[in-house]
Amino acid sequence: MKKGVHWCGAVLLAVSMPYAHAQKFPDRPIRIVIPFTAGSATDFFARTIGPKLYESWGQQVVVDNRPAAGGTVAGEIVARAAPDGHTWVLHSSGFASAAALYPKLPYDSYKDFSGVTQVASNPLVVLVAPNLGVKTVKDLIALARQKPGQLNFGSSGIGSGSHYGGELFRLVAGIQMTHVPYRGSPEVITDVMAGRLHVSFSPMPPSVPLINAGRVTAIAVTTKKRSHVLPDVPAVAEAGLPDYEYDGWFGIFVPSATPRPVVAQISREVARVVALKDVSGLFMKQGATPLTSEPAAFEKMVYAEIATRRKVFAAAGVKPE
Repeated sequence: MKKGVHWCGAVLLAVSMPYAHAQKFPDRPIRIVIPFTAGSATDFFARTIGPKLYESWGQQVVVDNRPAAGGTVAGEIVARAAPDGHTWVLHSSGFASAAALYPKLPYDSYKDFSGVTQVASNPLVVLVAPNLGVKTVKDLIALARQKPGQLNFGSSGIGSGSHYGGELFRLVAGIQMTHVPYRGSPEVITDVMAGRLHVSFSPMPPSVPLINAGRVTAIAVTTKKRSHVLPDVPAVAEAGLPDYEYDGWFGIFVPSATPRPVVAQISREVARVVALKDVSGLFMKQGATPLTSEPAAFEKMVYAEIATRRKVFAAAGVKPE
């Protein structure tokens, strides 16, 4: 009888170990790897939620910017990290673009990650150089048709969300523009302001303050409706391209072998933080919509997005360089 009780207790202990592990999480600092430069949208979201996670978990949250190769370097770092929940990548929808575009990546987009939660959705804003003489989407399309291939547009890297948004625009408008990849959106916007770059499809967080300060010209936002933070800027759909729509997403991934209870705990805590009034208020002030999801729903959305982007890149004739 005692032997049976001992055996039963051992089984119960073994079954409860994953849950015990989840309850102890985190037991050291959290590292959030960011695929783009400081000041980018991914950087903004991480630095906004990080302090709130520290308040609740009592562990430091370290934001680690690793901008290179359209976000794939950051992805590889996290894919190879210890699967204990302490290393995340807060990525843009460029995660799906890279998976759709590159035949060989330093990681498997399907097998090496577990989706945790979406953090926000965020349209791009179409910015033009002040010396381009363009005031509207129709002006831009007309100029691109007059000078096929002579206009350039910048993005945060090949396969980034801003690259995809620009290629989708080019495809729907039936125009030719030359893509110029950068390491992050702040550098893209700087060159648009200086007139060294003609057009950019940039995330809202780094763009809105400069638009409001009159330092850069916005001609459209990429969603079907106008943004609440830029009410005077038309949507691309109402400005001449009714079939165009792009609303980028941002979300968190961890290594695929991370225990499911830990993934669920991270997802719940990030959702709680994003729902806080001061956090959601900051998101909305920058033109982003706070939006979280269960891990399974987030993964399903990402996989569907990869399939869609693969079709768009193929139709636009985009090939990895």
